[in-house]
Amino acid sequence: MFYVYVIWNKQREKIYVGYTGNLKSRLDRHNKLLPTRSKSFTCKNSGNWKLIYSENFKIRKEAMIRERQLKSCQGRKFIRDIIVSKFKI
Repeated sequence: MFYVYVIWNKQREKIYVGYTGNLKSRLDRHNKLLPTRSKSFTCKNSGNWKLIYSENFKIRKEAMIRERQLKSCQGRKFIRDIIVSKFKI
């Protein structure tokens, strides 16, 4: 199973879109609860990353395609709408 996810750092006002095979482990790495190999975008922008959206896929390629869609202009608008509706910003 593969997951496309969107995390949000309210303190830094940053959004990150990614995909992974293990959602819990990946979120722990973003929040520095588990070690990571590199200085990633989310590690440089430290703080509490909150999962705001996720979808699951059986095929990795489908997850990669959806991740790309969410990173597009239309996808970013979709994500912003989620943040506004869930967090009343």
